[in-house]
Order: sequence, then C-alpha cells, then structure tokens
Amino acid sequence: MKQKNNNKVILITGASSGIGKQTATMLIKKGHTVYGASRSVEDMQDLVKIGGHAIMLDVTKSDTISSCVKKIIKKEGHIDVLVNNAGYGLYGSIEDVDIADAKAQYDVNVFGLGEMIQKTVPYMRKQKSGLIINVASIAGKIYMPLGGWYHSSKFAVEGLSDCLRVELKPFNINVSIIEPSAIKTKFGNNMIPKLKETSEGGAYEEQSKGVAKVMAGTTQDGSGLEPERVSEKIIAAIESNKPLHRYVVGKSGKMFIFARWLLGTRIFDSLVTNMTQKN
Repeated sequence: MKQKNNNKVILITGASSGIGKQTATMLIKKGHTVYGASRSVEDMQDLVKIGGHAIMLDVTKSDTISSCVKKIIKKEGHIDVLVNNAGYGLYGSIEDVDIADAKAQYDVNVFGLGEMIQKTVPYMRKQKSGLIINVASIAGKIYMPLGGWYHSSKFAVEGLSDCLRVELKPFNINVSIIEPSAIKTKFGNNMIPKLKETSEGGAYEEQSKGVAKVMAGTTQDGSGLEPERVSEKIIAAIESNKPLHRYVVGKSGKMFIFARWLLGTRIFDSLVTNMTQKN
C-alpha cells in the first residue's frame, strides 16, 4: 500500500532506464509524486502506468529544462527533490577523443546538471526547503587510463556539489552526492563499443582492450551491482531528516577510494595500470 505521509514532489532526470527508472519506480510505490524526465517519453510510460509522470527533457537544451521545471511548478506548486541522474560515459585517450565529443560529455554531465540546478533552486529558496541529489560516481574520486574526459566530468560534479552545499545551507536546501561503484546498466553497453572504435589501430589500442575488460562489469549482463543498490541510497537521502553529504555505493568503490588515499598516486597509478592490462 502506498504511503501518503510525507509525500514529496520529486524530479528525476535520466529516468528512461537504469538507475533513474529504478529509483522512480521505487519512489512511486512508496507514495511520492514522481516526475521522470528524459528525451524518450515513450520509454517512461511504465512509470505512468504505476502512478508516476513522464516529461520530456534534454539537459543539453535550455528550453526543455525551463519547460520541464515550469510544468511541474504549475501542476504541483513546488519541487521538493531534484535528482540529477542524467549522464553517460565517454572513454578513450585524451589524445584520441574528438574535442566535440568531449564537450558533449561536459554538456550532459556537468553543464546540463548545473542548469537543472539553476532552474530549480529559485523555487526551493522560495519555499525555504529542498534537496538536490547529484548522481556522481567513484570515477569522481579515482581514475583509470582512457577515462580522462569522463572522470574529469565527475570530478567537476564533486566540486560543484561541495560548493553548492555551502551556498544553499542558509536557505535550508541540502545537497547530497551519490557515488556508485560499477553498476549493471546500459553504461558499459554504450561506452565499450565507442572506446574500441576510438582506439582501434592507434597508440592506445592495447590499453583500450584492458580497460574494456575492467569496464565489462558495468554492462547490463556484467558483474556490477544491481541498480536497486543505488536507488536505495538515493531514497535513504530523500527520506532522511539530515541527509549525508556523500553516499558511496558498493564495497569495491569504498576500497578504491581508500586505496587512493592510503597509497598515494605513484602506487595507485601502478595499481590501475596493472588492473587494465589486457591479460
């Protein structure tokens, strides 16, 4: 049975698949008013069938961001929680990745996220409450070869979120970061072919084979964590009176973050190099 107490109006970007859809589904079943947002409204009709809402959003286009937020405000009068989940991974050497592709990575993972915040925060300030959850990654804390453009975008989300948290504290708006380890989603299925294409026949081809092997855990049939594990942390933040600043998801992620802190960069460099060897 749905719980009507403490119902919140929640906007989730990237809700057409993976973590976003799983989180939306779980929150709808708990009785919250959930707006799933994505470029593909058709892929969110299952959310509508169970009581949610589907709204068109492309985080790289300002007009759709404004339209999305205004529609929710017009219908509900407020937005309690913004979950910035939309994002993707671009792998390939710094040298090989076309700069236009690198800019597109930042447009989604950083600037799109930032504009969602800019359009939502004024309403949260007015109501003197709110929660912003930015789905980052342990990739914003550690690194591996051929991940420079993706990792740097997630490092940027970490820094942006920390600054935002302090800025919004006087307005009773909380900011939490979710840092998943390898998750079984479309991430790897979309990322690995592009990595191989970018590196094929070049100086980084052998490295790309090793990196693809490591990243195989993020495919839908890989060995990574189920998306539900991330959704549970997001929901924990939403339902907490005092949400944590960071939620690391998965033991492997915690181990890698600790290892980087403990070992220093020289030894950690060797560790990730050995991990991403082809054989």
